[in-house]
Amino acid sequence: MPIAFSANLGFLFTEYALPDAVRAASRAGFKAVELHWPYATPAADLRAALNETGLPVLGLNTVRGDLDKGEFGLAALPGRETAARAAIDEAIAYARAIGAQNVHVMAGRAEGETAERTFADNLAYACTAADAHGIGILIEPLNARDVPGYFLTDIAHAARIIDRVGAPNLRIMADCYHMQIVGGDLLTRLTHHLPKIGHIQFAAVPDRTEPDHGEIDFSWLLKALADAGYDRPFGAEYKPCGRTEDGLGWLKAF
Repeated sequence: MPIAFSANLGFLFTEYALPDAVRAASRAGFKAVELHWPYATPAADLRAALNETGLPVLGLNTVRGDLDKGEFGLAALPGRETAARAAIDEAIAYARAIGAQNVHVMAGRAEGETAERTFADNLAYACTAADAHGIGILIEPLNARDVPGYFLTDIAHAARIIDRVGAPNLRIMADCYHMQIVGGDLLTRLTHHLPKIGHIQFAAVPDRTEPDHGEIDFSWLLKALADAGYDRPFGAEYKPCGRTEDGLGWLKAF
């Protein structure tokens, strides 16, 4: 069975307005899309493009917070619980409006047991709110080189948080780019945690551009993960070297 791919429209097709980026992803052969922060786009306009193309939305992110203060997510920040839960509510409402399957709750820059407890409490809130609408919640480990100080950097830590929260709709968004930088050994680690993984993303390492070069042989790895039981679209979350369409040779090759 052919592997399916999702276009992350936070990085791909950014020369278009978001509804037109959906249409461009469909024309290119992607079978799903995912979003970063789509909130400036009216949900009705985006939903119209999704209905037209038939592409599902795999997920979107909660807002990052106060960018002037360097915030990159809110859910693990002690003292920011009200803002974190407002961001969760906003993301779930937008996900409902466009039919998105998941919300990625961004942890933010924090450390320590108080941050861990805050993150777990906010995730429990998110899981309860999302479950009422059949929406999943995702958490994503990010590498500390790209996002210094981010609370969640390791997939094993993410798995422990999922066990702590104990919600059936809480899963890991595993990005091969971040995981390679943090510790490598991708097939072993990903297959070990596969029961807790809700989505897998990929990009070339170390430059995070088109995935047909660099440290990782994705044509091999993604097939191996599919053979291991991963049966959802893989998310292409990379920064194109030029126009997205000009760099899609990997899509047919893979």
